[in-house]
This record gives sequence, structure tokens and C-alpha cells, in this order.
Amino acid sequence: MRFDIHFKKRLSSDRRVFDLDVQLSSSSDKQRIVILGESGSGKSLTLKAIAGLITPDSGHIALGEQILFHKERRINLAPQQRRLAYLFQDYALFPHLNVRQNIAFGLTRSWRNPHPQTSVAAVTHWLEVFQLQAMADQMPDQLSGGQKQRTALARALISQPSALLLDEPFAALDPALRTSLRQELDALQKNLQVPMILITHDPEDAAVFGEQVLTMSAGRVYTV
Repeated sequence: MRFDIHFKKRLSSDRRVFDLDVQLSSSSDKQRIVILGESGSGKSLTLKAIAGLITPDSGHIALGEQILFHKERRINLAPQQRRLAYLFQDYALFPHLNVRQNIAFGLTRSWRNPHPQTSVAAVTHWLEVFQLQAMADQMPDQLSGGQKQRTALARALISQPSALLLDEPFAALDPALRTSLRQELDALQKNLQVPMILITHDPEDAAVFGEQVLTMSAGRVYTV
């Protein structure tokens, strides 16, 4: 599925003005885009704009035939309408929900908490896929970094998204676990064939996942 993205956004504070000018497109046979750049280059802001968490000042964002944002045509789908799974760098698990509930939350259309012992078939499936059955009743503060990431990925994928947006997914992990989870995500994405955009500062992430690798600096994207 092809990404077609070209937008501009100015962000300002008392001390700084930062201009995003993002233009990228992918061919239909490229399912993995990696944006490589240092902290502060605009990578996370770019993902948030694609996800609908911030609104560009101009331009358009499309995934396949679906237009997610188009300034001139006054199209701006809400985040939940975009069917994009966003994996935050800190995983953003709900601390008051166990693993099973966190995963089940990906299926809800309200802020009502899933039952602690919810037995929805899709939840059971993703617990098995990520080997989280033994941790299903544990709370996020009882999990390792790798278990937290698996839980967050399961919650993201249970809604059958059109694409994955991954914000530095391995940055918080130790080197050995980072290598292991890269292999897991690599195999999972190849199996599911879900298009993804991954942002990172680590060239190794680009080496593993980069069917199309772009660099980002000072709010602009460049082809490697």
C-alpha cells in the first residue's frame, strides 16, 4: 500500500520556531519506510501528523486510496478513523489495566475499561502470538521492557490497522533484547504484510527494516 505524504507545519514557542516540511512517497512494493535522524529532527512530529495527533498547516497525507488529510479539500480524518496503529516510544500502556485488558483496549470504541478476565478470541490470539499468556493478568509495572513492547504491539495490531507507525521502538531496550525484538518484529511484519513507517536514530534499525530509508534533519526528509 502506497504512502503519499506532503505537508508543512510550523510549530512555535517563546524561544523557538520549528518548520516541518515533509515530502515522501513509497512505491506499492515497498512496505517498510524507515526515517533516520537525530533527536529534535522532527521525526516524532512527522508520525504524529500522519496519525492525526497534530494538524498540518498545508498539504496532504494519503495511504493507498484513502485520503487522511487534505488541506485544500478540507479533509482531516480523526485519529480513530485513520486505522493506523501508533506504537509510542514509551509504549503508553495503561498502568491500571493488566496485560489482557491493555490488549483488549485496542478493540474498544469508548473509554470503558475491558473486563480483567476478558476472553475475546482476538485477545487470546495475540496473547499467544506474542507469548504473553503467562503475563496476561500482570500489570505493566510488573513487566520487563520486552514484555511491555510485546503488549503494546499486540494492542496496536488487534484492531487490524492499515499501517503501523513505530516511534523508536527499540530505544528503551538493552542491546541483547533489542536484537531479539528486531528479529521478532521483522518476522511478524513479513507474515502480516502490514505497511509501516519506523522512525529511529539507530542505523541498525534502518539496516534491518529499511526497504526505503530516508533521513531527516531540521524538519525535512531526504532520500538516502
